[in-house]
Amino acid sequence: MGSARQLLPRRVPSPARGDLVAAVTVALVLVPQSLAYAKLAGLPVVTGLYTAVAATIAGGLIGSSRYLQTGPVALSSLLTLGALTSLTSVGSDQYVALAALLALVVGVVRLLIGLLRWGFVAYLMSQPVVSAFTAAAALLIVCSQLPALLEVPTDESSPVRAALDAVREPAGWNPTAIAIGAGMVALVLLGRRVSPLFPGAFVGATAALLLTTHGVVDVAEVGDVPSGLPVPSLALPWSETPSLLVAGVVIALVGFAEAASISRKYASEDRETWDPDREFVGQGLANVASGVLQGYPAGGSFSRSSLNRLSGARTRWSGVLAGVVVLALMPAASVLSDLPQAALAGLIIAAVLPLLRLRPFLEVWRVSKPQFAVAMATVVATLATAPHVERGLLVGVGLSLGVHLWRELRVDVETWTEGRTLHVRPQGVLYFGSAPALEERAAALVAADPAIDVVVLHLERLGRLDVTGALALRSLVDDMQLSGVRVVLAGSQPQSRRLLHTVLGDALDGAADQEGAERRVTDRRRPPEPAE
Repeated sequence: MGSARQLLPRRVPSPARGDLVAAVTVALVLVPQSLAYAKLAGLPVVTGLYTAVAATIAGGLIGSSRYLQTGPVALSSLLTLGALTSLTSVGSDQYVALAALLALVVGVVRLLIGLLRWGFVAYLMSQPVVSAFTAAAALLIVCSQLPALLEVPTDESSPVRAALDAVREPAGWNPTAIAIGAGMVALVLLGRRVSPLFPGAFVGATAALLLTTHGVVDVAEVGDVPSGLPVPSLALPWSETPSLLVAGVVIALVGFAEAASISRKYASEDRETWDPDREFVGQGLANVASGVLQGYPAGGSFSRSSLNRLSGARTRWSGVLAGVVVLALMPAASVLSDLPQAALAGLIIAAVLPLLRLRPFLEVWRVSKPQFAVAMATVVATLATAPHVERGLLVGVGLSLGVHLWRELRVDVETWTEGRTLHVRPQGVLYFGSAPALEERAAALVAADPAIDVVVLHLERLGRLDVTGALALRSLVDDMQLSGVRVVLAGSQPQSRRLLHTVLGDALDGAADQEGAERRVTDRRRPPEPAE
């Protein structure tokens, strides 16, 4: 219980004057975004409003960051679509109920991670995999919105195939819908350049709504948006919980990456501390509340968090108040029924376009070719498995672990000869997976030159030496001594000397004088260190 209490804020701050202004500003963007993201998830648009109310209020109560705005986001919406499409028909009552259950699963997973203080898992996924998956998901999201933007109907479940079908039918395009969607993209993206505080989403949605309400344009509309407050309910298909566990864990971890990056960034700028465990608890409560109020999985929004900070927010109350503002608008939600679908498509495209960046890939290519290959494989797998994009992420994580193990199995060995002495300097980690390679290399070098009677193993570049690695050295020493070759260990790390002494014992000639042997070897002429 003590550990759980430490995750709660020690002092509940009072709302600052800037919090209400920031809350209203964020709510003006949150309302159209929540409709758009719910549509992306394959849910009735009102589900986005329910999520905006529940997750925004609950997430603002406990979280570590005072700026983080929780609610519907594009990536979690796409992951929700991928998790549910194979279970039932998109948009059906069962689909809506499963989305709420999935939010509960995500919430419980995040709560457990936070309460158990496992927040370190936020750092476990490699950056190349996360960047590649995010970029691929952003591309899929853009593809998924092209049919609505062009107003070309499609039955394809794959976003890529749906986009290709829509693009192939130029005769069916609606120029008016395209203009509305393009106008929304321009307002959001160019508005940010004019001023980060410019509510491009709200302005664009309001303008589009006025055009359809007054009959100025004829385009496909969102449809029925019921007014009224969300009603808590736990009448969910609980028997389907096992089928949602994998997707729930993936969304809980991947969806937290954006919240984590936002919180860390602003905490660093303000010279404040950030607690990933408490953030997991806050995000967990947000998703539990969303599930109870018939919403769907939520996450942290970078754009709304940035707007919240720039608008003058000073405490977490800005998030709570933003949810309250949306809640106050719910009785009049039916006025949103005439909102053009193309406007929502443009809003989603504008939100994810900044995620389509080449710089992370170029940086990975420059630093590590194997990791670049993993990143590209993640992109291909994510695009190929759509809409089940979580499978692409799992492929990326598996390949990343495989590359790590491959590197761990390798030990780079530098060798040189001085008279009848062979110097061997391994570099890397010597453990049960990599020890055989060192044994084989040293034995081959000795066998190739019968004149060698001393082998000096330089251990200063071994990053870690476990028991198996020490036993491998013992085996190498025994084999060398049987062939009449003396082995001297030089440059062993201080933390490894006790282990070496315990395992090797008297196997080495003069093992008791190992430090003296190291000094004698060090004083001898050695080739220059290779450049890093």
